Amino acid sequence: MSNDPSSIRSRPPGGYPPRHDGAQRPFRPRPKREREAGEALWLYGLHTVESALKNPRRKALRLLATRNAVQRLAERFEGGVLPLVAEEASPYVLDRLLGSEAVHQGCALEVEPLRVLTAVDLVGARLVLALDQITDPHNVGAILRSATAFAVDAVLTTTRHSAAESGVLAKSASGALDLQPVTTVRNLGDTLEALKAEGFQIVGLDSEGPTPLDAAPLKAPVCLVLGAEGKGLRQRTREICDVLARLDMPGAIKSLNVSNAAALSLYVVRKTIDS
Repeated sequence: MSNDPSSIRSRPPGGYPPRHDGAQRPFRPRPKREREAGEALWLYGLHTVESALKNPRRKALRLLATRNAVQRLAERFEGGVLPLVAEEASPYVLDRLLGSEAVHQGCALEVEPLRVLTAVDLVGARLVLALDQITDPHNVGAILRSATAFAVDAVLTTTRHSAAESGVLAKSASGALDLQPVTTVRNLGDTLEALKAEGFQIVGLDSEGPTPLDAAPLKAPVCLVLGAEGKGLRQRTREICDVLARLDMPGAIKSLNVSNAAALSLYVVRKTIDS
């Protein structure tokens, strides 16, 4: 399958790109509304689309891209061949589909949501990160990027009151959404209890924690728990934790944005358990 710009599916006489099933139908962006669970979603941005196309766990449905974006994407695949034929789309069409604020870099990929992992997937893990109702997709995306950088075995999020998989989250993760194993749990407290029973040390990051994180006696396997923006860890979560630790800040500001705190705390935990 060639991805030379001359082989891209071009616009039919009516001016609309064809569907992947061959039908010559006008392309109409979906109206902006909340995506339902399990419904296909659009990812965008060169790095995000590349990671999704290379992820064997991800089912890609449709790729819309400008000719320049197709060339740039093809360079990132062996032999310059994309696994999905691109449909030519102008920046205007992509803006209408994704919203003018989306930095799509000329490409958008429609995909099915990733399969939710199970507890079986955590067997043998040394470092797990749990997010206690963190709702901002930009923060969650940045956290996934840090989790990937520090070789976190899995990230746990909650079914309710957490950021759902979305184009915004994927773009903020810069490809990490399709590199980092993520699973959604119905009850975080019960899951933490189960991990503790399997030998995990549950470490909660708390600005009022009695122990500095870099001085805490950490030993793998560890589950590091981060609380929601502003609210921090919920009461039950705090009670389950074996260690409540803080990050000491020497400056006038004593707390960090949760995504920055995640990066710093993961560095400390990874360095400690690997030493």
